[in-house]
Amino acid sequence: MGNTRMGARERIDYLLDDHSFVELAGYVSARNTDYNLGAKKVKGDGVITGYGVLNDRMVYVYSQDASALGGSVGEMHAKKIASLYDLAMKTGAPVIGLLDCAGLRLQEATDALHAFGTIFNKQAQASGKIPQIAAIFGMCGGGSSVMSSLADFTLMERDHGCLFINSPNTFAGNTEEKLNTASADYQAAKTENVDMVCDSEEELLEAVKQLVDFLPSDYQEEDAAPGYDDDLNRIIPELNDCEYDAKYLLSSISDERVFLELKKEYAPDMVTGFICLDGESVGVVANQPVDGESRLSYKGLRKATRFIRFCDAFSIPLLTVTNVEGLRANVHEERRQAEALAAFTATLAQCTVARINLIAGAAYGTGAVVMNSKAIGADFVLAWPDARIGMMDAAQAVRIMYGDDLDGQEDQAAFLAEKTAEYEDLQSSALAAARRGYVDDIIEPDATRKRLIAAYDMLYGKTEQKVAKKHSAI
Repeated sequence: MGNTRMGARERIDYLLDDHSFVELAGYVSARNTDYNLGAKKVKGDGVITGYGVLNDRMVYVYSQDASALGGSVGEMHAKKIASLYDLAMKTGAPVIGLLDCAGLRLQEATDALHAFGTIFNKQAQASGKIPQIAAIFGMCGGGSSVMSSLADFTLMERDHGCLFINSPNTFAGNTEEKLNTASADYQAAKTENVDMVCDSEEELLEAVKQLVDFLPSDYQEEDAAPGYDDDLNRIIPELNDCEYDAKYLLSSISDERVFLELKKEYAPDMVTGFICLDGESVGVVANQPVDGESRLSYKGLRKATRFIRFCDAFSIPLLTVTNVEGLRANVHEERRQAEALAAFTATLAQCTVARINLIAGAAYGTGAVVMNSKAIGADFVLAWPDARIGMMDAAQAVRIMYGDDLDGQEDQAAFLAEKTAEYEDLQSSALAAARRGYVDDIIEPDATRKRLIAAYDMLYGKTEQKVAKKHSAI
């Protein structure tokens, strides 16, 4: 499809099922008449709000109209969005914001500023109660960027979407041409702000449709069912011999091989997104090797933490796929990693949804513990036969343990090989972990899909009460 520019109403009509949209507050207009604003009044005050049906499900939508006062947020513009949130929270349905906004309406000053704050308040109150999606088609700067970040998911059109707190030109020594920090590519790769970048408005709206299918209508709806169909007992023989790749693994086991990845450009060492197993949504967090190493970074941990929090709030089961050799080590990581590890660990430990961990490769040290191990509350842990589980790589451990004995060996290589094999059998194999109860079962890779489905079926009735307190302080 071509990268056409749609109007505010056209975007709504493309997104929703045919003829299902019902507009609300269509006659509202700005009250402020300062700076001759009265002569510029437009019907709807720069935003179209209403409800409709998306893939046979009720949703609420607002679409900012850049052709009307630049789509700027004024008092009545904001009130329309806030009222839409009130309805959505009362009825339990997602809110989708189609953002194309010049920012705060300067002519309305404090009235607009106060109204802007009411939107933030409604979004904060709705967080964890109803899903919120922001789709950025044009400008989304200053306070509008807070609106997009308060949403659970943010999608962005590549060519015309602009997301920023401060314009690139405001940075000393910088211009937009030199470094466009507002661009979709920069925001997706360098920040945590964007979940998906699309090459056209049509592609962006199709992505919103797909994402909504994976989500429940509100926090009380127990099952999010995208409706994909597949053989429950499908065997995947290619998993037996292929090199580990989290994205390939996740798409292979999902119904109809559909894997909806989120934040793919940001922190590639941690893969997050949704798959479908037996017709129902599962949130996935998986380690991914980068430059030949699979190590945790603070960016990957932060990315996964917010995603896990969302899944737990909306009762979406979690699958973690562990293949971690340790922690990334450099000065930048040292500044942030302990805090990120703590937040990630606490978030997982406090989850009440069904949690399954699949150990598909290495599981060494602290990284293995925090990646949804039995120690922090995983309901079920599966491992592939060749999984390696322990403090560190067996050969490295043996060199440390027997370092003083090497000089006395005629054949050091044979000695190390013998001790490494012994250590693997006793301490760092999947079987050794299973003997100690840290792994529930060892499965063949080709049976991963059917075994996961069986495990989630077993956990379907899981109920777990959180520890009585106001909220976590981590």
